[in-house]
Amino acid sequence: MNVLLFGGSGIISSATARELVAQGHEVWAVTRGTHPDELPDGVHSLIADIADEPALKTLLQGHTFDAAIDFIAFRPYDIQRDFRLLEHKIGHFIFISSASAYQKPLPDYRVREGMPLSNPYWEYARNKAACEDYLLTLHRQNGFPYTIVRPSHTYNETFVPLALSGRTGFWQPLKRMLEGKPTLLHGDGATLWTVTHARDVARGIVGLIGNIHAFGQAVNVVGDEVLTWTQVYECIASALGVKLNPFFASSLFLAQSSNYDLKSCLLGERACNAIYDNSRLKQLVPTFKQEIRFDQGIRTTIDHVLNIPALQEEDPEFDRWCDAVVLHAAQAAASIRRDAGMDTPA
Repeated sequence: MNVLLFGGSGIISSATARELVAQGHEVWAVTRGTHPDELPDGVHSLIADIADEPALKTLLQGHTFDAAIDFIAFRPYDIQRDFRLLEHKIGHFIFISSASAYQKPLPDYRVREGMPLSNPYWEYARNKAACEDYLLTLHRQNGFPYTIVRPSHTYNETFVPLALSGRTGFWQPLKRMLEGKPTLLHGDGATLWTVTHARDVARGIVGLIGNIHAFGQAVNVVGDEVLTWTQVYECIASALGVKLNPFFASSLFLAQSSNYDLKSCLLGERACNAIYDNSRLKQLVPTFKQEIRFDQGIRTTIDHVLNIPALQEEDPEFDRWCDAVVLHAAQAAASIRRDAGMDTPA
């Protein structure tokens, strides 16, 4: 097949490009060209600003594709642009949405594709849902052959999946683990979560391409493994060769006590249980299975991160905030015990 990608150097898009090339498909990727080394070998690069529609139209002139996948659209306007550019050039359009679009709080512990899309906490999630609504309209009015993919928390060799991090990413929480400092975890750490390696997600996406039974469908593309957040962090600490020193605090308290946008990513997603039903994916792609268990995959990630200084960007502000949360929470607990007379010897 001849497949066009909008994006190609991201966590999911680069893994998908590699999987397509490995299966012998012809792959074209539209990127800005700022990270050419991140495109997998064998991918044809089309350099353009995705926001420059006239330039894109010129770039794609004379090309047709069996399928196109948009990894970077997050507003209905982006989907409208894709439709104008690709309506008569492709046989199948795949939009990479997000599992964060599902209703929060969740109405059921098992997240199926028919669940309402309503996330009042996170604009990103609402925009993804709006894109999905527009695609449904296109399908009804024009028969546009689309499939929506909803991945959850996805990681690869260069990205560590965490519940809490600062402005510079995952390194500072890892550094705290290495130094034996308390690691903040929301709630009691027992919230259930689904983390999937990008290579597993890519296999699911590629399996959907050209599948007429997937037209007009939304599909959860996630693995089978479900872990508590404590287990996620314990796997990370084990890969670092240290013992996890967790410090638990309520999700609402963490969101209210920081300048980070924890209301969106924490209250709008990671503080909720995330047990995704992937039976539709397995019906559409019978060969799909999760091949990379988290405790194994994260070891490869940590080994890579520890050997790449560019991925180790420190964040003193986040470090100070973590220390302040631990200190003031401990002081508040001591004050409550004292005021309630619980520190008085019997």
